[in-house]
Amino acid sequence: MEIEKRSMEIIAPYLKNLNLTDEETKVYSRMIHAAGDVDYASIIKISSKAIDATKKAIQNGKNIFTDVEMVRTGINKRTLSKFGGEVFCKVADEEVKKLAEREGITRSMAAMRSFGEELNGSIVAIGNAPTALFEVLRLVREEKILPAVIVGIPVGFVGAADSKKALADQNQIPFITVEGTKGGSPIAVAAINAIIYILNNSR
Repeated sequence: MEIEKRSMEIIAPYLKNLNLTDEETKVYSRMIHAAGDVDYASIIKISSKAIDATKKAIQNGKNIFTDVEMVRTGINKRTLSKFGGEVFCKVADEEVKKLAEREGITRSMAAMRSFGEELNGSIVAIGNAPTALFEVLRLVREEKILPAVIVGIPVGFVGAADSKKALADQNQIPFITVEGTKGGSPIAVAAINAIIYILNNSR
């Protein structure tokens, strides 16, 4: 706890001129701490309703749907379960594998497509696959699927920056993201867990 407290003190000066709310500061701090990179302060993007939408979804027992097992594993499922929610990942499911082969798409895309209407009102957390984020945005645009919030933080040099820009450019769904090529599962997990922590400590 002492190390974490000191870490937050080191991070704080990098946030002081960003005009963040207390809750935004907590989410930013957790994301930066997970990355070990204060440069994240300038590239994290949280839409105005994202934290409230995430809190409301968790309080209402909504589930979290992820693109990879690393995100599913990292989310604080014990505390989430107190509110009635669960975390799901289908990327390794046999039916998803068959769908991906049949449609000629990635497993991550197939997994999101297979969730379908289950995504309505839920939390989507993507930490690895740009294709998964593109697919969720397609579901929103073409099939009128409406998650409560999208935490979209895929990492890498192919598609990641573009998928996150597409997320930030849309105005239908509240979002948490990071500009550019940086990101990854630990950052997506940190954003979700920060909000779970906020809720659990306000009860």
